[in-house]
Amino acid sequence: MLPPLASLGIYMTIDPQQVLTMAVPMAKAFFLAIVIFVVGNAFARMFHRLTQAGLEKRKVDAALSGFLGQMVRYLVLAATVIAALGVLGIETTSFVALLGSAGLAVGLALQGSLGNFAAGVMILFFRPFTLGDVITAGGHTGGVVDIGLFATTLHTPDNMKIIIPNSAITGGSIVNITTLGTRRISVDVGVEYWADLAQVKAVLLSSAQRCAKALQDPAPTAAFVNLGGSSLDFTVFAWCNSADWLDLFHELRCNVYDDLNAAGIDIPFSQIVVHQAVPEVDAA
Repeated sequence: MLPPLASLGIYMTIDPQQVLTMAVPMAKAFFLAIVIFVVGNAFARMFHRLTQAGLEKRKVDAALSGFLGQMVRYLVLAATVIAALGVLGIETTSFVALLGSAGLAVGLALQGSLGNFAAGVMILFFRPFTLGDVITAGGHTGGVVDIGLFATTLHTPDNMKIIIPNSAITGGSIVNITTLGTRRISVDVGVEYWADLAQVKAVLLSSAQRCAKALQDPAPTAAFVNLGGSSLDFTVFAWCNSADWLDLFHELRCNVYDDLNAAGIDIPFSQIVVHQAVPEVDAA
């Protein structure tokens, strides 16, 4: 058992005035730190709401506006915590450096994911396509059913679900098939070489104009485009609403085939002529 301090000649005296002198500044600092944290938290929530409301008024996607609002909130909270620690007398320089190092390490570890995230922010902000659009991007074609911060989901016409990383979309060309509302289709057809060109063009125009899905403004057109190896080549152009392009393709091709047959205009097909050499017979 250790002897009491008094027996060793060690005496401790507590000066109430000295304790009070040390405690009051510490209490003030602690109280001020709490006030800074409470006020900072209130400001963080306010900036979060203001940021999200402002972005939504500019018709920014809800996912992006919510995420940016949260980022603003956490940045304000981080500044609040650093300020509160500084009031308490805690050295914040090393703390900030530690946060920076941790952020750099996380960024390097998630480099691919952060690239997809940055691409997702660009898609949601610049809006090259929206939900319901049919696009060709990342080597796939389909309807957009979800635009996330890291990936975009498409549904293909044959009912497949394709999830494409956003960086693969922004890293190449984006073809938005439906955003303009209308599409032009073209049907190629070849006719016999002795056909009357004016008659063929009139028949093709009539075929296009009879299509129920074809728009009359812009009006359908037909053009003689090429002297083929075994045919005179024409192309028929017609416009339709984006949702009707497949139906118009079918209807226009059927009309062209039926009308050319009714007009007695042949549609030639490729033929291969084989010549067989006859061996010479020795007269002797």
